Amino acid sequence: MASNLPAREGVENQEPPSAGAWGEWNPTEDSVRPIRGKHRNAKGGGGLARSSTVLGVGIIAAVGAGGIATAQNRPQVPISIPSLPGLSDDDSGKDSRRAEADGRGAKAASGAQSQGQADAGEILRTRILQQAEAQQEAVDVQTRVQAEQAAREAAAAEAKTKREEAEKAAEEARLAAEQQAKEAAEKAAKEAAEAKAEQEQAAKAAAGSYSLPTSSYTITSHYGVAGSMWSSGYHTGLDFAAPTGTPVKAVAAGKIISAGWSGAYGYRIVLQLADGTEVWYCHLSSMSVTSGEVGAGDTIGRVGATGNVTGPHLHLEVRKGGSTVDPLSWLRSKGLTP
Repeated sequence: MASNLPAREGVENQEPPSAGAWGEWNPTEDSVRPIRGKHRNAKGGGGLARSSTVLGVGIIAAVGAGGIATAQNRPQVPISIPSLPGLSDDDSGKDSRRAEADGRGAKAASGAQSQGQADAGEILRTRILQQAEAQQEAVDVQTRVQAEQAAREAAAAEAKTKREEAEKAAEEARLAAEQQAKEAAEKAAKEAAEAKAEQEQAAKAAAGSYSLPTSSYTITSHYGVAGSMWSSGYHTGLDFAAPTGTPVKAVAAGKIISAGWSGAYGYRIVLQLADGTEVWYCHLSSMSVTSGEVGAGDTIGRVGATGNVTGPHLHLEVRKGGSTVDPLSWLRSKGLTP
């Protein structure tokens, strides 16, 4: 049987002769030196076979249990056990068969070891990939959760901002409406006050712009009284009985358009106002102003008894558009109380 043992110091790397070629073989210390640090038992062949089996099983156990890289990567070393003197052919054959069986067992164990190592590596790789996938999935889930949380927070912040803007706009609109209402009320109150002031001013102006035609008088005949004393059949004016020479005044500012004798009216002055109204002063004893502009309260003549009269008095007529109106009502419309 060929030996594949590497050459070692003091031992030639050669194939030992068969039992028939040897007359007698005495083992020496060098020839039975332990291989790779393993002490061999120089006793019977059965002990050497058992040592080989233990060695193979130990290698398998070491690789299977720890997965040692050195045991995995070292080349397999076939072991050949020479026949020892004193052993029979049957023992030698048994040893050879045992060694061959041990070699096959070692190869099978090595293959099983390699297959187991490959299976263990595949299982480890699968587990690593599974762990990596699980970690990546956890990261993806966490990222998705964080993104959803960020989206919810952003949506909540946007909704809050919009709600605050809407509330602010509503508050501004309310304040603007209140301000507008306040301004409108103030404007209305101001306009009402101005209108009232204007009315009061107009009333004061009207009262100051008009004057009673005479003083110290007594009203003796009203407008519209019927009687044969008047050519028209009724009284067309208002009579202010007063002593002769009592001053006669312009009831308002205007222009004297006529002054002189007028038949039954005696001496008469016609005062035309700005609106075209004519005021006639009749039965005067004298005329102070016969033309031009006069103001309210200016003396334009004096009470007399000229014309068709029964005593000294002022006959006052008010004409609009050529027709007579009630002088008493007209004077009262100007704020005067005869």
